Amino acid sequence: MNIEDYREYCLSLGADVEEKLPFQKFKSGEGVLVFYVMGHMFSFFDCNDFSVISLKCQPERIEDLKVEYDCIGNPYNESPKHWIGINPNSAPDDLLQELTRNSYEIVKAKYASKRGQKQTRLDFAEREHTRPKVKYTKK
Repeated sequence: MNIEDYREYCLSLGADVEEKLPFQKFKSGEGVLVFYVMGHMFSFFDCNDFSVISLKCQPERIEDLKVEYDCIGNPYNESPKHWIGINPNSAPDDLLQELTRNSYEIVKAKYASKRGQKQTRLDFAEREHTRPKVKYTKK
């Protein structure tokens, strides 16, 4: 997936998604594009080096994902306990979209419940345990 397609996908996740370049005053963060839901990050990458997208993930899934997919590794500048890094140039589009939606839903569920907002969807983590595991193939 190219950078523009990924950007459009992130923005399509909901009307509550915002994009910003919050680190422009730092030399190493000038081109970092961050996507937010409810004011909190769920995805970010360097526009000048579109080789790693950092995404929130359930800690119990991270090691299995890293073992199963070569395109998944450590995130850029975030805790590897709660974040993954995925190479968009080698990841299948459906895997990248699923993990991005997962990240969006983790963050949205966490902060919606803290603000007392009603959830209209099941928490993704709960649904993940009830649906069959999908295998993705490299293109």
